[in-house]
Amino acid sequence: MKIKKVAAAIALTLTFSAVSHADVLPQSQKDSSWYSAAQTKLTTKTAQAQATQATKAKNVILFVGDGMGISTLTAARILQGQRNNQSGEEGYLSFEEFPYSAQVKTYNVDAQTPDSAGTMTAIISGVKTDVGVIGVDEDIERGVCSTVAGNELITATELAEIKGLSTGIISTARITHATPAATYAKSADRNWEDVSDMPEDAVTGGCEDIASQLVNFEKNLEARFVGTDVDGLDFVMGGGRRHFLPKDETANSTDAVSAIEGDRTDERNLVTEWQTQYPDATYVMDQTGFDAISDDATKVFGLFNESHMQYEADRANDVAGEPSLTDMTTKAIEVLGKNDNGFFLTVESGRIDHAHHAGNAYNALNDTIEFAKAVQAAVDNTNPEETLILVTADHSHVFTIAGYPKRGNPILGQVVAVGATTPSLAADDMPYTTVGYANGLGFRNLVDETDADAAYATGPVAGRVELNGVDTTTPGFHQETTVPMGSETHAGEDISLHAKGPGAQLAQGVIEQNVVFHLINQALELTQQ
Repeated sequence: MKIKKVAAAIALTLTFSAVSHADVLPQSQKDSSWYSAAQTKLTTKTAQAQATQATKAKNVILFVGDGMGISTLTAARILQGQRNNQSGEEGYLSFEEFPYSAQVKTYNVDAQTPDSAGTMTAIISGVKTDVGVIGVDEDIERGVCSTVAGNELITATELAEIKGLSTGIISTARITHATPAATYAKSADRNWEDVSDMPEDAVTGGCEDIASQLVNFEKNLEARFVGTDVDGLDFVMGGGRRHFLPKDETANSTDAVSAIEGDRTDERNLVTEWQTQYPDATYVMDQTGFDAISDDATKVFGLFNESHMQYEADRANDVAGEPSLTDMTTKAIEVLGKNDNGFFLTVESGRIDHAHHAGNAYNALNDTIEFAKAVQAAVDNTNPEETLILVTADHSHVFTIAGYPKRGNPILGQVVAVGATTPSLAADDMPYTTVGYANGLGFRNLVDETDADAAYATGPVAGRVELNGVDTTTPGFHQETTVPMGSETHAGEDISLHAKGPGAQLAQGVIEQNVVFHLINQALELTQQ
C-alpha cells in the first residue's frame, strides 16, 4: 500500500512539473492588470540586476532628502500622482524606480532618535558619532573645542578632492547647516556656523567656524595631509549668506532683507576672501547671476539667501529670485562633468525637514516632489554606466498616514471612507485628516501662505480642532498634533536608500547608516590611493 502511495505521489509531482504556471492560473487572474504589471516589473528588475555587474564608477552623486522618512515618500508619491490626475497610490517618485534599495538604521552613538549632524557625519565619513557634532568621532565632547583635535574624520568629499575628482555641495538650507557642513567641516558643535555663534573659549582655543572652514577648505585639507595638492571645492550652492558677511551694513547684498545682513563679528568678508582666492571663479547670489554662469565655468560659489533658501512653493516670492534644486543639480553636473577624472557631488533638499518641523505637510511633500525631479535630472544628464546615484535621507519625522480613506482620496484632505462621499467622523464627532503629526506646533489654517515657517508666529495648538468646512489641502494648512511642542521632532525609525549605477547592487538589506560611505568609497576607490 505504501509503495502505491509513493508511486502516486511521484506521478502527481511529474504531472504538475509538466504543467506551466500559466496553465494553472484562472483566466481572470491572468487577465488582471495587477498580475501583468507585477510580472513586467519583476522581469525588468531581473534584467537590470543582470546588467549591473560593474562595481567601479567614475562619478558618484549622493542625494539626501533631509527628514525624508518612508511616510513622506508614500505621501509625496500620492500627491505627485494626484497632481497628474491619477489616484496617486500606484505611482512612483523617480528614484523609487531604481533597481536596488536598502533599509537604513539612523540612530546616533548617543541617541535613539538622531539629528542631522550625527547622521550626515556617518553617511559621509563611514563612522557613526554623537548628536550635534560634525566631522568628528564619538570621543568628542560637544561644545568643547579642545576635544576636536585628534578626533577629526575624513569625508568622501575630502578623499575625492585628494584623488583629483571635482567636488560639489548643494543645499536648499544654509550651506553651513548640519547636513552640508558635514561634508567639509570639523566642529564640536553644529551651531558654530560663524564666529558670532561660538563661545569665546572656542575662538581663543583655535577652533574655526563652519563658514570659514568652507572658504578655507583647500588650505585646511592641504595642511592636514602634507604634500597633498588640491584645488578646492568646485561647485557650492545654497543659502546662509549671513554667516559669510561681516556685521556691517556696507557689506549687505543687493537683496538683503535685514538692515544688517551679515552676522560675523570678526570683520571678515568671506565672500571677498573666496573671490580673492579664486579670481577666475564665479560667485552668484540671485537668479540673474545663476542664469549668467558661463558655459566654460569650472568653479562656482552661490549664496542665494541670508538664511535658508525658500521652500519650493515660496520660491517665486524671493526678492531677487532663486534657482530650483533641479536647476542647481543640472548646472552642477554640467560644471563638474568637465573633469575627465570624474566628480563627487552631494545634493541636499534641506527644507523637507524644516516644513515637517513647522508641522506643514504641504511644503514637506512639495519639496520632496522637487527633490525627485532633481534626481531625475541627474539620471537624464549622466551616463548610467559610469555614474552611481544614491538617494537617501538622514532621518525621519513623526509624520503619519492614518484613518481609512478610500483610494484616490486627496492625501492632504480629510478622511473619506470607502463608499462614502462625506468626511468620516472621529469619536468626538469631528472630521480628521489623513496625514498628521505626533507632536509639534499643531493646527494653523494659513490658507494660501506658502512659507511654512509662518507657523512659528504663534504658540502650539495641541489636540483636536473643528475642521468642518476647512480646506486642508491648501499650502498654509498645518496639521493637528497630539503633543504640543515648539517644533515637531525627528523620528527614530529606519529610512530608505535607493541606488542606481555601478556598485548599486551592493545596496541591499538592512544596513547601518555609515555603510553608505563605504558604498561611495567602493565605487570611487577613494581610500585606495
